[in-house]
Amino acid sequence: MFCVKGLIESGRLTSVPSRYFFEKYLKDDCINSEAETIPIIDFSMLTSGSPEQRYKTIQAIGNACLKWGFFEVINHGVPNTLRDEMIRASESFFDLSDEQKREYAGKKLFDPIRWGTSFNVNVDKTLFWRDYLKIHVHPQFNAPQNPLGFSETIQEYCKRVRELANELLKGIMESLGLEESYIQKAMDLETDSHQLLVVNLYPPCPQPEVVMGLPPHSDHGLLTILMQNDHVGLHVRHDGKWIPINPPPGSFVVNIGDHMEILSNGKYKSVLHRAVVNGKATRISVATAHGPPLDTVVGPAQDLLDNENRPPLYRGIKYREYLQLQQSNQLNGKSCLDHVKVNINDTCCK
Repeated sequence: MFCVKGLIESGRLTSVPSRYFFEKYLKDDCINSEAETIPIIDFSMLTSGSPEQRYKTIQAIGNACLKWGFFEVINHGVPNTLRDEMIRASESFFDLSDEQKREYAGKKLFDPIRWGTSFNVNVDKTLFWRDYLKIHVHPQFNAPQNPLGFSETIQEYCKRVRELANELLKGIMESLGLEESYIQKAMDLETDSHQLLVVNLYPPCPQPEVVMGLPPHSDHGLLTILMQNDHVGLHVRHDGKWIPINPPPGSFVVNIGDHMEILSNGKYKSVLHRAVVNGKATRISVATAHGPPLDTVVGPAQDLLDNENRPPLYRGIKYREYLQLQQSNQLNGKSCLDHVKVNINDTCCK
């Protein structure tokens, strides 16, 4: 299987092959370079602060979800040594020989481990400047055997980030006016939540202005928690502009997924974001997508509905089916979420 890293390391690349040209990006010049950034949440105030500090933090999380759909988390308790080792080990995986990586060149969505390139090469009209490693790590743990020690690092890292996600979800539930344990009980998140690890590799590109690492899209699931190496490349869509994100050292970037939008009945919306590349250095990002068990039907929380004033705006759908819908098509904005939106006119006529 071809990959972008192999293309770069061939030494024969002087210009970008036409199959990687992303024309929409060429016409998009509305990046906001002003000093505007996503909100910062001090996680320690959520878990170890006074009742007043916790209350204010929950309000801040709610405002971040409402206005941005993204926020940065500091003082989260995940050791920097573990974060650094996860980045280093991820880079080592991509440095394995093609023969070693080919063992994980899975073709099916729910293969435990998949190494690949672009998004879905079977349907992508334009290829994206990205190689990836995707691993289903919970409720059943999986990991590559190589490089040495990678499996242990993945297991510890994903465990710590899963704990972080669970606490953040409690805060988000309270910000919606629900019990903090609402989502854990409704979806059995404590034991059977689905966690997908996605490691993205964006090699340097000789013409970074004409390619895209990943196009504008929203994420499946409830929350995505992301960290990266020292190279930026994440842009968030906000107020009609693209905002470059340069997170504080040691922080995580958290964003609302499509299934949180469904659960909140549209109060908290998943937000478009994209990954751009540069011409000098490799960017690595490590994302974990946190969702319900695969066979859970996700619909708006009943406690947030009122048939007269707040009718359901989304129909329930199994998490597994939503993943299949998204992953079998081109990555195109929030097109998958449109499939589960309820036609308000039809609702009013019933």
